[in-house]
Amino acid sequence: MPQHAQAMRRHFHEAAARRGFSVAPAQEAAVERLAVLAGELARPAWTFPRPPRDLYVWGPVGRGKSWLVDTFYEGLPTDRKRRLHFHDFFRRLHDGVTRPGARHDGQSAVDRALDELVGDSRILVFDEFHAHDAGDAMLIARLFRTLLDRRVTLVTTSNYPPAGLMPDPLYHHLFEPTIQLIEQRMDVLDVSGPEDFRRTAASRPQDGRRRFATGLCLPPGDTALEALGLTAPAPAEATTVPAHLRELPARAVRGGLVWLAFEALCETATAVPDYLALAERFDTLVLDGVPPLAEASADGRQRFANLVDVACDRDIRLVLVGSDPLAGLSADETLTRDLDRTASRLAMLGRPS
Repeated sequence: MPQHAQAMRRHFHEAAARRGFSVAPAQEAAVERLAVLAGELARPAWTFPRPPRDLYVWGPVGRGKSWLVDTFYEGLPTDRKRRLHFHDFFRRLHDGVTRPGARHDGQSAVDRALDELVGDSRILVFDEFHAHDAGDAMLIARLFRTLLDRRVTLVTTSNYPPAGLMPDPLYHHLFEPTIQLIEQRMDVLDVSGPEDFRRTAASRPQDGRRRFATGLCLPPGDTALEALGLTAPAPAEATTVPAHLRELPARAVRGGLVWLAFEALCETATAVPDYLALAERFDTLVLDGVPPLAEASADGRQRFANLVDVACDRDIRLVLVGSDPLAGLSADETLTRDLDRTASRLAMLGRPS
């Protein structure tokens, strides 16, 4: 409906103005396409011979992809919508699949878990879509087939064009049927532009609306910790905190703050569900002993990148104590995969002058 599309356009521009910027030229096509989709979704589902076309928004880090789809989601005047981050989606999906009694009424555990995640939604907004793991890629393919069968419209963001998903040459061919489905079913929009908005925002005074952006990246013993009311934990404060399916060693727990060591959190067999569990309980996470990531293990680098993703998406304050994690990283693709997104997000954190 034209009036709903116009209302969504206005909603985008007003949301941008409230944050002190305007819609960038590279974002205008996405704003227009999302406004049209809002108008289509305002129509009763029975009036469509098929659901509105899905939308795949991609571009480099910091180009406002999450802001675009989150603003769109907030402006949709319907309760039949669901927004999930990639990490949260797979945590919930794996929980649903492995839960006792997950197979019922002839349905597979995967189908039942997808039923619970999607519910009666007409639209699913899926942020930070990527595929690196062959097992997750199979679940992604199942998700796409389920949405197609249910006539659910999908809007997703990614740092990769569809053909760039599952970049590992050992497994890329396994994902090619899903890539073809994406290219056939979804309108693909490139929002690449010259500016990394996260880095630009990091140079402006913070307005206090983002807790993550009030975090810090500090060398050991920096006095800025004291400005946050933080002191190094005493040995007697050592404890454990429950995570997903394990207990994690913490240097301290102080109300809504948990203090952990990089070695204990990123160089042991933790996973995204553990970071999500911490983000659900705490609003500040201090990670000390942070090394240059070039000196960390490959798994440690990936866990750190995932931790930053979760902290940013769940908007908890992240305080890093140690070395500059990005110092000395080479341009080696296997070393820096997805760390461009991490670097963009870390640019939001305050640093000592």
